[in-house]
Amino acid sequence: MARRAETIDLAVLGLLHEGPMHGYELRKRLNLMLGWGRVLSYGTLYPTLKKLLRAGLIEESPGSPAAVTGRPKIVYTVTDAGHREFERLMSEAGPTAWEDDNFDIRFAFFSRTDMEIRLRVLEGRRMRLQERLDRVQRELSMTQAEVDRYAGELQRHGVESVEREVRWISDLIRAERGEPGEGGTAPAAQPSGPA
Repeated sequence: MARRAETIDLAVLGLLHEGPMHGYELRKRLNLMLGWGRVLSYGTLYPTLKKLLRAGLIEESPGSPAAVTGRPKIVYTVTDAGHREFERLMSEAGPTAWEDDNFDIRFAFFSRTDMEIRLRVLEGRRMRLQERLDRVQRELSMTQAEVDRYAGELQRHGVESVEREVRWISDLIRAERGEPGEGGTAPAAQPSGPA
């Protein structure tokens, strides 16, 4: 649970780097970032905001009045300490950085990360995916005769999904390094460096 909380902290601090936001806007942007499979409730967001406020990583101030209630919306801004904590979290390149729960959020803020850290995270993610792919392919070959058509299709879909992500990560790594793509052509665009 602590790992998920740190991921949400990172996402909130990263979004507030873009500018001040109120809770509803933060939740909407976080849900877009997290994807359809991981919806963030207000019951998770507001305790996170309170924790970040107590730690001095964000500040709150009254914003424009809400249309329905007339009460001012609370607007959150990142502090200097929050900027430092965001940079610290983004500089981590160990195993937690490339796991499923963290990778997408970190990737969303890659433009604010040093290239060497991006490469370590991408290479770690590729290694983790390759391990998963090898395991699933072994299991698939062992169980193919034992499963029905639909279970087999689900396993095949899982293998194809991981293979696609491994190719995507490999392309990103080549682009970071300025290497040609698989077809021998130079990468279309290089991700930008830290902002």
